[in-house]
Amino acid sequence: MDRSLRNVLVVSLGFLLLFTAYGGLQNLQGRTAVSTRPLDEEAESRAGALIRVPRFALCGWRRGLQPRTPAREACGWWPRGPGGDTGPLTRVVLFPQSSLYSEAGLGVAALSTLYCGMLLSSMFLPPVLIQKLGCKWTIVTSMCCYVAFSLGNFYASWYTLVPTSILLGLGAAPLWSAQGTYLTIMGNAHAEKAGKAGKDVVNQYFGIFFLIFQSSGVWGNLISSLVFGQTPTHGAVPEEQLLSCGASDCLMATASSNSSSRPSQELIYTLLGIYTGSGVLAVLLTALLLEPVKGARRTREGKERAPRVWSALLSTFKLFRDKRLRLLVLLPLYSGFEQAFLAGDYTRSYTTCALGIQYVGYVMICFAAVNALCSLLYGKLAAHTGRTALFALGAITHLSCIIALLLWRPHPSQLAVFFVFSGLWGVADAVWQTQNNALYGVLFEDNKEAAFANYRLWEALGFVVAFGYSTFLCVSVKLYILLGVLSLAMVAYGVVECLESRKLAWPLAVRQTKPEEEGEAQTKM
Repeated sequence: MDRSLRNVLVVSLGFLLLFTAYGGLQNLQGRTAVSTRPLDEEAESRAGALIRVPRFALCGWRRGLQPRTPAREACGWWPRGPGGDTGPLTRVVLFPQSSLYSEAGLGVAALSTLYCGMLLSSMFLPPVLIQKLGCKWTIVTSMCCYVAFSLGNFYASWYTLVPTSILLGLGAAPLWSAQGTYLTIMGNAHAEKAGKAGKDVVNQYFGIFFLIFQSSGVWGNLISSLVFGQTPTHGAVPEEQLLSCGASDCLMATASSNSSSRPSQELIYTLLGIYTGSGVLAVLLTALLLEPVKGARRTREGKERAPRVWSALLSTFKLFRDKRLRLLVLLPLYSGFEQAFLAGDYTRSYTTCALGIQYVGYVMICFAAVNALCSLLYGKLAAHTGRTALFALGAITHLSCIIALLLWRPHPSQLAVFFVFSGLWGVADAVWQTQNNALYGVLFEDNKEAAFANYRLWEALGFVVAFGYSTFLCVSVKLYILLGVLSLAMVAYGVVECLESRKLAWPLAVRQTKPEEEGEAQTKM
């Protein structure tokens, strides 16, 4: 086996093991159950403390009741029927059904600190760590941050989970920046030896990586589905509930009839042990089998020229001087938006609302499997079609899905449609994951570390913004936001491709005019 390909496989398998564990933890933490029963004041207070959303987002009303008014909503009571009798307001409340966290607000705090740490890390850490440690040991060190997060979940409290979430956030950006830099260096080195175009080999390597990496979603969600599907209570979803599913959901979607019982504490510790062991195995595999690469630092006249630490810290921001990067930031931003929509809104407002929480894992398995297969396919197709055609495929696919999701009214009788949408979402997401990374590696080859740090910065910002507005915007509004950001991102990408085509055409025109000028000079002589 070729040395470069072997290293790509080692990195890919390491990420597969690491994110099978991390994805499984996220699934155990992120499940959400919804209740439509009348709440007493204590239960309502507990729900509000957990979710931290405005009162109007917690309150709903049954079809056929008199319309609510601000006064009735404020007091929580209104007449039930023609007789004028009053009763407690029927609430629609989101309860985080966490299998790991028992303290109120802990899951939200952990997620918030994780993304804050990732944003700060993306701004400063990747170029410095890659410069000092190299790509290999940056990956190994960052993986240890993920293992620490797994260990923190054995005793989930404010004193263990918040610090390990910050640590994970700080390690996430260097991990992905080093991965992108490593694959780009390996691809260019192999292309030089084999006499191939560098961008084609880099595309192929990213395709192989995401084929293996995205399959972690299959295994993680399979474990999650088996856990949450142990003792489900299956019941018919009422028609009045289905009216609030899909694009019309404004945090009123319910799923009380399809909930799952909490796994036993012994099973939780067993799963945490498996996840932690998987993470440790990823660290050992990468540390022992992955070869370090030369070329992470730029060279001049055959000698390594390591920039100063302060210069490396600011390199992420200095790269913004490049017009192409300023135009391309919308691509990773949209990537964060669309991934957050699928994992949060589609699973809750479409799948959980109409089918039940036990189907979420299987829908995400479909997404991950299609994503993995398409990643490998795109890595090979890019050499024949070019990246522009693949970007167009991704944009058209997501555009069609967004419009269809705005019009579709999910119903349990349409089971196959739920999987069709998740599969199509995976078809497009594979474009963003493979081609965005390859594009950054090819366009900013001399500043790979800073380029990939910028990529992770804007992708993390997309997650943070989507996470921020997810608690108070209707699903239809979120879909329109996706539509707008996607359109702007494609226009900006088109401008970058035009700039690149002109840059490539200019040297060719110069080479063609030089022989003509020389011929004219010889004729005159």
